Amino acid sequence: MTQSLGPVMLDLEGPRLTKAEKHLLMDPAVGGVILFARNVENAYQVRKLCSDIRRVRGELLLGIDQEGGRVQRIKEGVTRMPAMARIGDQFAEDSASGLALAKDAGWLLGMEMAACGLDISFAPVLDVESGISSVIGDRSFSTDPTHVAALGQCFINGLHEAGMAAVGKHFPGHGGVAADSHVALPVDDRPLALIKQRDLVPFSQLATQLDGVMPAHVIYSAFDSRPAGFSPSWLGMLRESLGFKGCIFSDDLSMAGAHEAGDPKERASAALAAGCDMLLVCNDRSAALDVVEACRGLQSKRPIKLRYGRARPDVDALTALGRWRRTHAKLEALAN
Repeated sequence: MTQSLGPVMLDLEGPRLTKAEKHLLMDPAVGGVILFARNVENAYQVRKLCSDIRRVRGELLLGIDQEGGRVQRIKEGVTRMPAMARIGDQFAEDSASGLALAKDAGWLLGMEMAACGLDISFAPVLDVESGISSVIGDRSFSTDPTHVAALGQCFINGLHEAGMAAVGKHFPGHGGVAADSHVALPVDDRPLALIKQRDLVPFSQLATQLDGVMPAHVIYSAFDSRPAGFSPSWLGMLRESLGFKGCIFSDDLSMAGAHEAGDPKERASAALAAGCDMLLVCNDRSAALDVVEACRGLQSKRPIKLRYGRARPDVDALTALGRWRRTHAKLEALAN
């Protein structure tokens, strides 16, 4: 197996590979593909799409945002996951059952995504909800950082039991700003001490358990004038102070919060210089091509370690597992 990958993770136009995309995926600078709702019809079609991608280049890292709640790209043929806040509510009522459900939810998600042919889902969300974020909200487990850390740990353990890597986001925490970094560049003006006492708690406790981390396109002005994903200071803290050894994914470099760093090539260069290992460039093919060109000759060893390494379960065979049936019923009930 190839021991390194190009640093660019890009998206596709639709549910099937085009001839142009097959050509693009052969570029050594491309190391991964992220799927969106437009690429998805159902679990079986996703499995075939992933198989088709692997026939072009077997080593590519294939990812998706399948958190549950508002952020669930695959809806047909898999469990309808609730927003993570619903698991947090369960924890608040009964901590033991909430922790058990978080672990089972991580396991179920890992098994279903593996069955669909994927390597990773960008989960869990480790942001601490503060009641003001338009983009985080019920994607967060809780408004209590210790609850987020405890539930996040169980979710990670569940993913690992399923053989899937865990990718925590959005370091050091997106929950304290109102603006959505998809359409704006949020600035968090809180003192660093407060961010450490609150938002950083889940990442501080779980950094050594995570296989991947995605930093936020947010400026934390008390610490650095650059968004976290372009900040050697923030990513240096993640590596050195928190002991994170895994793969750092940039958030989408096409988002408005990334434009502060310049044109697509400049954004890519700034993210890599800050310490990112893999760059997401989505919903802008022209920008993706620019970043691929800028990254020719670059390789990273960290992303390939997140490849799913076990024999993949079959989508239809999951229903034979008692744990899947019990967890599926609980999650579907919470999602209603």
